[in-house]
Amino acid sequence: MEFLAANGWSGVTEVANEIGIHKSTAYRLLTTLRDRNLVEQDTATEKYRLGFGLVALAGSVTNDLDILRCARPVCERLSGETEETVTVAVLEGDEAVIIHQDISRLSALNADWTGAHNPLHVTASGKVFLQNMDDDRRRDILSRPLERRTENTITDPDELAEHLREIPNLGYARTFEELEVGLNGIAAPILASDGSLAGTLTVSGPAFRFPEEAMEKAAAHLLAAAADISQCLGYRAESREALASLVSGVGTKPPIANRRNNTESG
Repeated sequence: MEFLAANGWSGVTEVANEIGIHKSTAYRLLTTLRDRNLVEQDTATEKYRLGFGLVALAGSVTNDLDILRCARPVCERLSGETEETVTVAVLEGDEAVIIHQDISRLSALNADWTGAHNPLHVTASGKVFLQNMDDDRRRDILSRPLERRTENTITDPDELAEHLREIPNLGYARTFEELEVGLNGIAAPILASDGSLAGTLTVSGPAFRFPEEAMEKAAAHLLAAAADISQCLGYRAESREALASLVSGVGTKPPIANRRNNTESG
């Protein structure tokens, strides 16, 4: 693909010679790319060049870059407000991938999670992704064995589904030492201009100083920040008002009791 980008219309032999593979192998590769619209073939010359299918792939990268552009100043502000670590994640396959992180100078955490891939059931961001999936895809993921990371990791699909149902009421998702021992977190959705879920915004902190009560206090800042990023991405009017109402409603609805955790202890 790099060769085609630099040279334009090229034949199978040219491609094979350039990258040092057999002509039949080059033909199979080009045919596969053609079938996926990543390259196109001239019917007269039988030569190949890059195809418009790349535009769709580039669009997904552009979306992530847009999130980063919008999120960076907001994350820095949120990290200062909460004095904890702030991350932005996107959905890649069936995993949540962290694409940005801000660490408060007062935070007790100093690990760099940028680029980390995590199963959806063990993180607050992953729970937001699960809650916003269509039913069939969510059932498919929850029907598989769920990896246990800590004693608090929720591996029972019914119990996890119960936790997902609290997200619309709270406006955010929560985890209590489910990814790592001693680590709690809350996550809110970042919305694209069309109202779809573009990513998630998370505040994480050590359990001894970020128990449920601290989560509730940080939630208003989290939701306001998620609303600001969503607005930057072009999500206007009704969506902005909806997010604002979630911010004003934090703490007014009773959360599901966490039977597995004592959040007052470390």
